Amino acid sequence: MTILGMMSAVAGLIKVHYSIDKASIDNMVFRTHYRLTSAILFVSSIIVTANNLIGYPIQCIHDRVNHPHVINTFCWITYTFTLPHEQGKKVGTEVAFPGLGNENQDKTYHSYYQWVPFVLFFQGIMFYLPHWIWKNWEQGKIRMITDGLRGSLPGPREEREARQNRLVQYIMESMHLHNTYAFGYFLCEILNFVNVIVNIIMTDKFLGGAFLSYGTDVISFSNMDQENRTDPMVRIFPRMTKCTFTKYGPSGSIQKHDALCVLALNILNEKIYIFLWFWFIIVAVLSGLAICYSAAVVLLPNTRETILRRRFRFGAINSVDTIIRRTQVGDFLLLHFLGQNMNLLVFGEILDELVRRLNFGSSSNLPSAPSTLEMTPMYPEIEKYGKETET
Repeated sequence: MTILGMMSAVAGLIKVHYSIDKASIDNMVFRTHYRLTSAILFVSSIIVTANNLIGYPIQCIHDRVNHPHVINTFCWITYTFTLPHEQGKKVGTEVAFPGLGNENQDKTYHSYYQWVPFVLFFQGIMFYLPHWIWKNWEQGKIRMITDGLRGSLPGPREEREARQNRLVQYIMESMHLHNTYAFGYFLCEILNFVNVIVNIIMTDKFLGGAFLSYGTDVISFSNMDQENRTDPMVRIFPRMTKCTFTKYGPSGSIQKHDALCVLALNILNEKIYIFLWFWFIIVAVLSGLAICYSAAVVLLPNTRETILRRRFRFGAINSVDTIIRRTQVGDFLLLHFLGQNMNLLVFGEILDELVRRLNFGSSSNLPSAPSTLEMTPMYPEIEKYGKETET
């Protein structure tokens, strides 16, 4: 099975849409979790199962075992071990290989390698979960109310103006009713941050407490003198280990056999986990900054005003003040998402009309704006929008 063929197995999970048919309901940091990070973990899970990259994941040698595939299987499904006291010694003179030597010492057991693809795949699902929760909470609202207005070419002017008026009417009638909507989004942002921290801790436990300092150890190793350094990647992901295999001899006595095992799979594991160490740190920092940004949006009206001014470049100076003064956090988040899905001209026209109605109170003389569900006749595909919003 080729790598290209295996990558096609996750092609349906990694969708990057540039079509105006897809509405944007989050930010770049949010998408880093469920698009980039999930994709990295799914692809890594597939790579470590690719036998054509490394051959057999484990190969054990022993002079007195007639069926090597038996001991290969045994050592793979049980565990292998190294000797931590033999690390750092000169290879070829003091030890045959780092971590191998006299067994009358403490042993470090390695059995994680059989679980690596499953853990990576499970972590990929964990990074996708907050997006799945938010997508179901959002229920396709942004896609529905921006239908025909998204993109740089929103359609004929008459049709566009009619849609803009319906959208403004909907915003006026649903004013101050979007705080639960905003709560769901901010909750999922917090879940993203908690999730990446949990994944760092979980990976550290999975690798026997070696992951938290893995990246710094590798950096320190690269700066050491070549003659007096021990590769932390070889210590955590040993390429040569030992395995004890017992069987009955001809007379019925128990015979103990020590085998040397080559873990070719660890060549991939060490590269994958050093990349994940740096990647998780970057994602955690970005997620923390995103939470701080969201907290500023919730707590500081000046922040909301600054953000809105950047999008509402063509409006009057006091228009943004009116919007910030008359709206709540949920209303602002809705307007923010609308701005992400429209060009500046269309969004500016919508805000101009919104400000006009807020100032003159003309909404009281207009027919009641339909709710999200009542807008279904205007958007006949609303029932499936919640499933298609942005995967």
